Amino acid sequence: MIETVKGFRDILSKEALKRNYIKKLIEEKFSLYGFLPIETPTIEYEELLKTSNDDVVSDIFKLQDKGQRKLALRYEFTGQLARLLKENPTLKLPFKRYQIGNVFRDEPAKPGRYREFTQCDVDIIGDSNINSDAECLALANDIFSELKIKVEIKINNRKLLNSIIKSLNINETNLIIREIDKLDKLTIQEVKANISKITNKTDKLFSFFTKDIDYFVKNKFEGASELKELMNICKNYKIKLKFYPNLARGFSYYTGNVFEIINDKYKFTIAAGGRYDKVVGKYLNREIPAVGISFGLDRISEIAKIDIKPIKVLIISIAEDKKSIELVNQLRKSKITTTIMFGKISKALEYANSYNIEYTIFIGKEEIKKKKFKLRDMKTGKEQFLTLTNLIKKLKS
Repeated sequence: MIETVKGFRDILSKEALKRNYIKKLIEEKFSLYGFLPIETPTIEYEELLKTSNDDVVSDIFKLQDKGQRKLALRYEFTGQLARLLKENPTLKLPFKRYQIGNVFRDEPAKPGRYREFTQCDVDIIGDSNINSDAECLALANDIFSELKIKVEIKINNRKLLNSIIKSLNINETNLIIREIDKLDKLTIQEVKANISKITNKTDKLFSFFTKDIDYFVKNKFEGASELKELMNICKNYKIKLKFYPNLARGFSYYTGNVFEIINDKYKFTIAAGGRYDKVVGKYLNREIPAVGISFGLDRISEIAKIDIKPIKVLIISIAEDKKSIELVNQLRKSKITTTIMFGKISKALEYANSYNIEYTIFIGKEEIKKKKFKLRDMKTGKEQFLTLTNLIKKLKS
């Protein structure tokens, strides 16, 4: 069968250029905030990745090599950090790292949901101070401001959510949280119906979700003070936060503040993360605090309004190949993206329009005689003869 595997896709030039632009911007921001790059293997031992009872663990792509070893494709980067710290115990903490790469989920394919996608992650390992949580949100706010994407930053604290459930003497905390986490996929009525199968205190539980943060601080719910501190710190960054006491985040390894960022129009999550203080130090038999946030490149690219023009100039040689090649070399040395075609003018112009090239330059006997180059603006059709110096100046402006 010669077709793309279901849930996977080819990314053609126009979209790939857009993604590369966004990826480069995100990576520049990561570096600007003092995060350092690392790279980890795409394949790990299956045992390493099966670190929780979360639903996503059942969606691991499982493999087996010739040595009959049970392996798997990574489904996120967080689990790999525990191995990384075990194998590099002298790594100086706090360690601010970033990683951009593909992850895989063996789950049913849906429109807009792929089985291979790109995550852009940052983590601060070895710092329990809530200023690190705020730094992650400041970074996210900066990135989306730069991309001109309007977002809502939703926050909560897993300790707070746990303590809300425990205050009602409900023992099945993990089951309840798993159902609450489905609120972005199911209706409130459907989630309530599912929770009602676990406890008869569903309405009381949901009544807590209408309270503000001050209520929980006043009544000394665990985690509320951490959340209030995060909100106060973020005021210094001039970041707007929205408190949602029902925000769970899917992974059970979260231990404190959690956050989720959605776009106002599309309403799906484009970045998310939180504090997970019991994961990265487990193979060293000690607790190492950690907090991080992950950006979904695929979804960000879907909503970002960016039009990348990949090729600035097409040089069309009209039986003047040597001079045309000389010019293409000079433009490329000047960092001007340039391609070249030889032969029919009509075919070259059709090519330029097809690939949204901004300018064409004709080089024939007339241009050689005048010692000037004819530059055509492909959008307006306007043409002008320019010297090499003025041509480069025009194209770089």
